[in-house]
Amino acid sequence: MDNRRLILLLVFSFSLIMLWDAWQKQSSPKLATTAKAVAAAGVGAGAVPTPTMPPAGPAAVPGAVPGAVAGVAAATGAGAATAKIRTDLYVAEISALGGDITRLELVRHPETEDKSKHFVLFDNGGKHIYLGQSGVIGEGMPNHKTEWKLTPGEHVLKDGELKLEVRLEAQAASGGKVAKTYVFQRGSYQIDVRHEGVAPGTHAYYQITRDGKPAEGQDNSMMMGVVTFTGPAVFTDAEKFQKVEFADILKNKAKFAQKADNGWLAMIQHYFVAAWLPAAGTPREYYMRKVGEDLYSAGVILPVAADGKSAISLYAGPQEQDKLEKIAPGLDLVVDYGWLTVIAAPLFWVLAAIYKLVGNWGWAIIGLTMLLKGIFFPLSAASYKSMAKMRVLTPKLMKLKETYGDDKQRLNQEMMALYKKEKVNPLGGCLPVLVQIPVFIALYWVLLGTVEMRNAPWLGWITDLSVKDPFYVLPLIMGATMFIQTKLNPTPPDPIQAKVMLYMPIVFTGMFLFFPAGLVLYWTVNNILSIAQQWQITRMVEAGEKK
Repeated sequence: MDNRRLILLLVFSFSLIMLWDAWQKQSSPKLATTAKAVAAAGVGAGAVPTPTMPPAGPAAVPGAVPGAVAGVAAATGAGAATAKIRTDLYVAEISALGGDITRLELVRHPETEDKSKHFVLFDNGGKHIYLGQSGVIGEGMPNHKTEWKLTPGEHVLKDGELKLEVRLEAQAASGGKVAKTYVFQRGSYQIDVRHEGVAPGTHAYYQITRDGKPAEGQDNSMMMGVVTFTGPAVFTDAEKFQKVEFADILKNKAKFAQKADNGWLAMIQHYFVAAWLPAAGTPREYYMRKVGEDLYSAGVILPVAADGKSAISLYAGPQEQDKLEKIAPGLDLVVDYGWLTVIAAPLFWVLAAIYKLVGNWGWAIIGLTMLLKGIFFPLSAASYKSMAKMRVLTPKLMKLKETYGDDKQRLNQEMMALYKKEKVNPLGGCLPVLVQIPVFIALYWVLLGTVEMRNAPWLGWITDLSVKDPFYVLPLIMGATMFIQTKLNPTPPDPIQAKVMLYMPIVFTGMFLFFPAGLVLYWTVNNILSIAQQWQITRMVEAGEKK
């Protein structure tokens, strides 16, 4: 097998891997939370966490799990009163059982499948179990299993108001009252949560309980070693960003920073994130555990201050990188680019800069394509010159094949001698293409993984660059441009290789039918620019050979 056939095999294998990944995404079954999981979870799933930090005062009872405190309800949450909160960004529900956020709709982000509905992040059994829970640790202290008193009905952030406070109260075994207050702010995906009236020296905990299923429309299929991550993560200054697989929690093999005085804990899924953000300098303890069938809790334990207060911020919203990095150090790392982050992150930065100039993500992709084409022009020019020279040599190669077709070893020797004489590198037309493949894959994950692309229109029928072209127009145009490129390339002397080259546009077209429209747009524009460059260089080389 000669080197050209080896390169073709590599490219073709890459195509099959990409096609397999696209097929998996297209054919993956729709997700549904089982009734058993819902019944086992409810709003009060899982025991109260146990702190291992030294007690902050004599009232702390490390390791204590609340017993039969007055007001503790059944774990299913049946019949519990709820308060509905409406702001400019949220439609939320807070349950009296646990005093927790049991539903959180993002009003500026439509649902994946039904664009007329809001995207639901926190959910108590509709499609997922995904809850924001909190409480106080200690015998007889109110927690996420306790019945809290709240004002039911709607709480609306009115025009002109900057924040909306929702206050809940629960009775402690000591006879005192503990208050939990949620503060929703206009224009912010951060929700402040504070406890008051807590005995000094105790600990408060804040956790996210979620099932292990990825979000709708996504799976964890692998593509070139990269997966779309769903699960908890911890960030500290010392250990940096640490993602934890649900499978590792299940096996008690989860590795993450457990104690620090900085950092945050998050639950990540495609496009969106929920993160508990304690104040800097506050001692904290991170934990993760299995609490039910395919149900996990990840949270942070904080000491209660001497004034009986504990406060924290909850970010629950889209993974908008420019905003996340301003909220907390390292929070922008929740955007998952896998092992190609080193390429994908700068690509998105440039893409976002172009978007600020043109105001449309589709035109920004075209601008990025032209920029990348300019950067890779020296490689592309070398590739096109090599292919142009190969076109000139094709008649001589065919003659060698006719002469030495029965002697493969002699044929290869004569071909290499001809390449050397004409100063042609047979790999010159292939290697530059392979160099650009990591950029292509990185851009794939930029378009697939950034929430900015979600529901971003280009023009006409392309209303969402993060999903496939609904009418397959761009993939067909891409296939046509790839076919034109094939015709500009030299015809391989081996008939099998020639057939493979002819079939490649068909294979790639079938593959790109399911790819995000933004990626197909990039590849189509790249092909058009390549055709223009290749045609001009080929014309110049062939004209020079005729002189």
